[in-house]
Amino acid sequence: MKKILTLLAAGLFALLPLSACKEAETNGVTLRVNEVTHSIFYAPMYLADSLGYFEEEGIRVEFTNGGGADKVMSALLAGDADIGFCGPEAALYVLLGGSADVPTVFGQLTKRDGSFLVAREEDPDFQWTDLKGKEILAGRQGGVPAMTFEYVLKENGFTEEEIRLNYDVSFNNMTAAFLEGTAEYCTMFEPTASEVQAQGKGYIVAAVGDASGEVPYTSFIAKRSWLDKHADVAKGFLRAVMRAIEFAYSAGDEEIATYLYKQFPDTSYASISTSVKSYKRIDAWQRDMQMSKQSFDRLQDIIEAAGELPERGDFSRLTDNSFAEEVRKTLK
Repeated sequence: MKKILTLLAAGLFALLPLSACKEAETNGVTLRVNEVTHSIFYAPMYLADSLGYFEEEGIRVEFTNGGGADKVMSALLAGDADIGFCGPEAALYVLLGGSADVPTVFGQLTKRDGSFLVAREEDPDFQWTDLKGKEILAGRQGGVPAMTFEYVLKENGFTEEEIRLNYDVSFNNMTAAFLEGTAEYCTMFEPTASEVQAQGKGYIVAAVGDASGEVPYTSFIAKRSWLDKHADVAKGFLRAVMRAIEFAYSAGDEEIATYLYKQFPDTSYASISTSVKSYKRIDAWQRDMQMSKQSFDRLQDIIEAAGELPERGDFSRLTDNSFAEEVRKTLK
């Protein structure tokens, strides 16, 4: 009996360093994450929570829907959030404003625009040039969804005079306005796009992310001072999300839907599954979670073309890929 108890104790002590080490590194912290909006587009972040990956890192995440990148950045700068999850352009504007404590992009989740163009009629042979003379609901003027859409049109030969984007409808009300008869096309994120199509009230004709190329659409951002003090926590957070990205790409869409349902209880399993399939098809998520200079430059091209960028920002001052790079090496 003594030998058995000794063996059991040895086994328990062998396991303790694994869990205790992570607990010591992160100290069982609660992270306040302010997200730009709540969307299946960001599935890996929610999967990290549902699969228990955050918990394994000794982290408890509190999500708050900021309702816009500007509001996310305001919460981060005010100290009401530890991590802001939004487009890096929000941090870029702060950088250009001369902030002493620069909001730093330390991880990137999505690498494409996540919206889909919905038409009133089926159009399997859709071409971007078909939009000439047509009214389109594409988001708030100056917002990245609208600016990205403008960029796609210009890349397809449109002049300023030929672009007919309706900026009068707020982002959250675009789908309702389209269903009530406004405009001939509307951009929608999932699961809205697929649900509108399933109801026969619109038809997906293109993925904006396919046309725009890779863009650092949504990233994890924290104050430089916070990252300096909480490096282990930041790496633990990224490790959980990076594992979830791999799970999202390898698991079946239906299985993923079962883990996401508690985050989207008002959305059917079928819609969640379809949404995940759509985002996997366009290769929406950045597996190594590092923001490239090339994609950052394209984002600046997009903002500059829209007349919203007073000057170009310095990639090295805005981004720190060392956290994601280290985590990626350990996971490999």
